[in-house]
Amino acid sequence: MNFEVDIWLKSLTNISVRYFLLASITFLIFYILFPKVFEKIKIQKKFPKKDNYYRDIGYSVVSMLIFATMAYLCFTALRPYNNINYGPIINPYWFALSFVWMFFLHDTYFYWCHRAMHHPILYRKVHLIHHKSTNPSPWTAYAFHPLEAVLEAGIVPLVAFTVPVHRTAFFIFMLFQIIYNVYGHLGYELYPKNFHKTWIGKWVNTSVAHNQHHKSFFGNYGLYTLIWDRWLGTVREDYDSTYEAVKK
Repeated sequence: MNFEVDIWLKSLTNISVRYFLLASITFLIFYILFPKVFEKIKIQKKFPKKDNYYRDIGYSVVSMLIFATMAYLCFTALRPYNNINYGPIINPYWFALSFVWMFFLHDTYFYWCHRAMHHPILYRKVHLIHHKSTNPSPWTAYAFHPLEAVLEAGIVPLVAFTVPVHRTAFFIFMLFQIIYNVYGHLGYELYPKNFHKTWIGKWVNTSVAHNQHHKSFFGNYGLYTLIWDRWLGTVREDYDSTYEAVKK
């Protein structure tokens, strides 16, 4: 198995550009250009200190290196063994269904990994890096300890070596997860008033929910949804009141 530097660099570039472009745009809009415009939907009214931004960006760079390496291993070095379809899209129904499958697979994988990260030993040694941002920003989305970055990237082989998916579906899904991750750490709530009490909104993880997790350290462990949190009773009791206060 030869290590092809050019392919690894291409993978690093693709992953980094998507993340840093999205984080930069949202940071520019909400934190630099128009903070007064969006002031009413700011979850924590104070802004993080500049040192927090620099720390998060530094750890995000390390995470990008790890994510690129995982992608290289799964899609290049071990390509003959993965279940990724590189040909034309033959079945559009399976194409759409595979996205749903990846969505719930990642949501479940993240919830249990996240719960594990809050074990006292793993929290102090690993997860604490991410929680240093008690008031998160878009730069916090991928600010992980290297070991946690490996676990976060574990969704890639989990998808690549299980149920077959088309490479385009996987690309769209990874783009979606970056967008939602940045939204979760945005520090602003973009969903409308009373969304959290609608028949679908009560199952959706919001920026308020994840912001509470960063601020208070416990509860609201989900990624895209609150399904596991609601089933296992880990939704914070003050979630509804906090959401309502932000959107008042």
